[in-house]
Amino acid sequence: MLIARARAEESDREDALFRDPLAGGFLDAAGLPDGLDRVNDFGGPNFVLRTRYFDDQLLDAAEAGCRQVVLLAAGLDTRAFRLPWPDGTRLFELDLPELLSFKERVIAESEAAPACERAVVRADLRDDWSVPLLDAGFQPNEPTAWLAEGLLMFLRPEDNDRLLARIGSLSPPGSRLALEHVNRAFHQSPDMRAVHRRFALIQASWYATVEDPRAWLAGHGWRARVQPGEDLARRLGRPVPRVYDPEHLGSGRIWLVSAQRATD
Repeated sequence: MLIARARAEESDREDALFRDPLAGGFLDAAGLPDGLDRVNDFGGPNFVLRTRYFDDQLLDAAEAGCRQVVLLAAGLDTRAFRLPWPDGTRLFELDLPELLSFKERVIAESEAAPACERAVVRADLRDDWSVPLLDAGFQPNEPTAWLAEGLLMFLRPEDNDRLLARIGSLSPPGSRLALEHVNRAFHQSPDMRAVHRRFALIQASWYATVEDPRAWLAGHGWRARVQPGEDLARRLGRPVPRVYDPEHLGSGRIWLVSAQRATD
């Protein structure tokens, strides 16, 4: 709901970096939990900028030949509806059953139509989610674009390694991967203390960090590039927010990463 709020507010701007017409419907249906204003104030600009960054990465992957797209922990993501997908694109949304049931109800009430073939896959990413994904029609021999947005810090490090191993087993050459993560200094920054306390109350604690995402992904067979958040903000014509500003955070970093499947 926090992400839906940020996307709804961005959609109302004249200079919006994207439009998400379904985000407001999610808010109308469920509202926003109390006590998250501090999280929104600090993290809201990241939610907006990363949304546009990952939009661009997924569309680039689709144009490069990835006609399968998998959104891991898709949440209230509406990219199936709002992005101009190439013909033949199949998009799979994986998340917990109760969340997807709420999402499907709101989408049905809106009568929105997806811009690609869309499959909803009910799965827990801590389990073997490849089985329900394959059952939904996923083809493991086809290049795939994977997205892990706002996910990895909420899993334990060993779960993240298992997640990447499973992604790798389903990713032939030509596949792409985009993800967000944080380093330890960001996790422990003073700005995050109140955020962590509030997240803990709703059982959404952060467990994982990564210091070198390129090396970590290389160990799983991916060649990665890191997009500095401050450069992304400037390129998109937005002020550099505190959440990306090295002068404010010191060595703290949010990693915005895109990667290609290594072939050697």
